[in-house]
Amino acid sequence: MTTYALESTEVSKSYRADERRIVVLDNISLSLPAGEFLVIEGTSGSGKSTLLSLLCGLDKPDSGRITLDSVDITDLTEDELAPFRNRTTGFVFQAFHLVPSLTAQENVMFPAELNNDPDAAEKAEALLARVNLKDRMDNFPHQLSGGEMQRVALCRAIINSPKILFADEPTGNLDSVNSEAILNLLQQLHREQGSTLVLATHSREIAQSADRVLILRDGRITDINKKG
Repeated sequence: MTTYALESTEVSKSYRADERRIVVLDNISLSLPAGEFLVIEGTSGSGKSTLLSLLCGLDKPDSGRITLDSVDITDLTEDELAPFRNRTTGFVFQAFHLVPSLTAQENVMFPAELNNDPDAAEKAEALLARVNLKDRMDNFPHQLSGGEMQRVALCRAIINSPKILFADEPTGNLDSVNSEAILNLLQQLHREQGSTLVLATHSREIAQSADRVLILRDGRITDINKKG
């Protein structure tokens, strides 16, 4: 019997702009087996970021249901969702979203501290060392390059060993060298931890390495390609 890390059933999302209703996602249903690497591919405006936000519980759908790690999160309150997200998921954003007043180590530690992990500092240091940033762990975000900030953000996303790792255009603000390094790190950690990886991108090149590619266009799934 297949164990699903993530399921969505007829999920829709729209926004109001003046008198208009703009449909961003229209009846999205998908099932993601545990341990799979799924790429959500689509052009800018296709709904990729909105879908990721819904799937990980950062936003709520207008209709439909979302189940994450066997828990239906659709109707959970934010007070219920926040600790569940922190235990179960990690999220890597295109824009890094590091806390400017915290050092690199403190940024990485933050999710572990929310879990009252007594080893948060040691885990953060070990992760930063792994991505060649041990000598920068006392630096603040404004003292880091874009590639360094994204590596810090990646360490922060995985410090709690999440079952599901989400990444929204994680290489979008990086040059080709740093893009390749971040992608390789994501795939390596995905394999080592046995986590499920969901990555949104417009890059066909990145999609080549996924187990499955979901094509999103104008808020609808137009194709799902299985690799191998």
